[in-house]
Amino acid sequence: MGGAEPALAEVDRLPGWVSLLRAPNPGPMTLDGTNTWILRAPGAEYATVVDPGPLDEGHLSRIAEQGPYQFILITHGHHDHVEGAERLSELLGGVAILAADPAHCRHGEPLDPDESLGGNGLEIQVLDTPGHTLDSVCFLVECEGERVMFTGDTILGRGTTVVAAPDGDLSSYLSSLERLRAYENVLMLPGHGPVRADTAALATEYLNHRIERLAQVRAAMAAGARTPEAVVDVVYPDIDPRVRFAAEWSAAAQIEHLNRESAAGADGLDRL
Repeated sequence: MGGAEPALAEVDRLPGWVSLLRAPNPGPMTLDGTNTWILRAPGAEYATVVDPGPLDEGHLSRIAEQGPYQFILITHGHHDHVEGAERLSELLGGVAILAADPAHCRHGEPLDPDESLGGNGLEIQVLDTPGHTLDSVCFLVECEGERVMFTGDTILGRGTTVVAAPDGDLSSYLSSLERLRAYENVLMLPGHGPVRADTAALATEYLNHRIERLAQVRAAMAAGARTPEAVVDVVYPDIDPRVRFAAEWSAAAQIEHLNRESAAGADGLDRL
């Protein structure tokens, strides 16, 4: 059996200014657990934490021990990424929590799409990447000439991401994957699963998978499948019962995308 392509390979080595604390919340949807990332430039007083994870006192205490922190960054508002953020801020004496959704911010303003956050030896660019959720962002971080991409759940280190309607939107998600294809040879540090060698390569792999899956769903709908449950029966016949609900969420988003695509095409014909 051949190994993975170098661009798609798992990576064991992290940059010296990045460390990983994995939350103790493994499961079918979280893989080995939520990846909490701690970033500290060489010689810098303050660090930055990305995605504190669930409300687990032991995990949050381990994060706090590696402070002090400039701020807490959130990739998106799912509980396995953000639930512990407010408690962590308390442990740290009120450190700002910054997210795209104002509901998850504390002691700071919401992140603006495509803004840059500087200071303490890090340059952090916020990339607006909706789709997995409406508020999903990625963080492109540069330190001493080295760039890495924190993708949250937009791209995972293993497996595929659920895009669940109504908060998830497949049309937006495909556009976000197209955007991430621009970051060739940028190390990808996901919200779950292992680090991968090339953000662009994973984005391309994800995009190709989605296009292939949409073709299967389109064929199932043409054959009479009209509900998410019916589409899952056809397209995901061997689905693990533990995650069937997630497949049905994805199927609902796929159906919505294809119906929207069909309506747009019909509208175009009407205008001819």
